[in-house]
Amino acid sequence: MARRLNVQRLMLVMAALVLALGGVCAWVIYDNARPAPQPTAGERAVRQLREQRGPEAEVRYAEAGRGRALCGYAGVRGQATAVAFVSRPNRILFSDDPMPVEFREVQQRFCPTFLSQPSAPNSVNSVPGS
Repeated sequence: MARRLNVQRLMLVMAALVLALGGVCAWVIYDNARPAPQPTAGERAVRQLREQRGPEAEVRYAEAGRGRALCGYAGVRGQATAVAFVSRPNRILFSDDPMPVEFREVQQRFCPTFLSQPSAPNSVNSVPGS
């Protein structure tokens, strides 16, 4: 009879260990499953811009569009020229791209009030990361 009690105790201890291990695993999975903080529209636009135009690219003017879009003008440090852009989470389009019709459609859809030309050559809005 003593042996039977030892086996029952062993099974009880094993069940408690399995439950504890399951709890630890669930906690680790939940802790790692938290989404990373999303970049702001300005940070995203600067990243996209530098990927497309190089590390010297900068946002010169920006305004919020519809949804998560950001519209603005960008240029390269040391150069006076600027190009219009529309930044969305998965894509950035420029006014000097080979598909001007697509740029105009996206601009009208996401940034209907966006200026067609910069109001002043040095107009700059503060954009994080630029």
